[in-house]
Amino acid sequence: MATTLSSISNELSEIVQSVGPYVVSVRARRHYPSSGLRWGSEVIVTASHTIQREEDIAISLADGTTTEASFLGRDPGSDLAVLKVKQSGPSAADCGLASVVKAGELALVIGRSPDSGVNASFGIVSAASGRWRTWAGGQLDSYIRLDARMFPQSSGGAVVNGRGQIVGMATSALSRIAPLAISAATITSVTAKLLDRGFLPRGYLGIGVQAVPLSQGLRQKLSISNQSGLMVLTVEPNGPAEKGGVLPGDMLLAADDVTTEKIEDLQAFSHSDTIGKTAKIKLIRGGALNEALVVVVERPRRKD
Repeated sequence: MATTLSSISNELSEIVQSVGPYVVSVRARRHYPSSGLRWGSEVIVTASHTIQREEDIAISLADGTTTEASFLGRDPGSDLAVLKVKQSGPSAADCGLASVVKAGELALVIGRSPDSGVNASFGIVSAASGRWRTWAGGQLDSYIRLDARMFPQSSGGAVVNGRGQIVGMATSALSRIAPLAISAATITSVTAKLLDRGFLPRGYLGIGVQAVPLSQGLRQKLSISNQSGLMVLTVEPNGPAEKGGVLPGDMLLAADDVTTEKIEDLQAFSHSDTIGKTAKIKLIRGGALNEALVVVVERPRRKD
């Protein structure tokens, strides 16, 4: 038994030491620094909620040196921010990125502090499922919940499985239940968009809606499974929905393959990949089923 425990201990320590060079410390808020992951030669990803200032960001590297980082962009919905440093270095992909994550797998959360260096906590993946919409409006490729302690510096650090592969990035900001890992696939796709635009564009239909329950009689008459739909209250003049023929009073049932029973469903549909595409909107008008074809545009950004 002692030999087995010693072997496991040594293997976990080796994983921490091998992944440590890819993890940096990020000082962009008061009190506690956070961690970050090298996601490219000069690109660092970290947790957006820990970036409280976009200038004077200091990065502590694995070799103990400190350097400045430029802020390139963020997506609060997925709690991801992208920074750039002048010093090139290794990419987390060199460790191998976990493509499949299962509940019950071992999980190490590896962070870095400018004072104590690399740090780690140990647990398991307590839940793993498919695509998930965050409370902040972001879309994650998968929901990965961790049963592992999060230190103040842990957000933005690496989540690593028992094979030493990068599962994703740790965050304490997207769930009130437990810390999560933002999957490697989500990091890769969001980072590419942030490097291109500095923000993550969202799809836009140009309508104001309210969720309304559907009567049993109407559901039976139209042979629909929706318990509720989205009543269109307003339609933006000359906007995408108006151009597609959507009218105030229409009841939205689905957008392409996404059933729209609550406002969050429509928000989930309006991710960046829908921009420029023609969406088939299933709706009720005058007690009968109808369809409208709406070209999704990019959501206008609010002017500060």
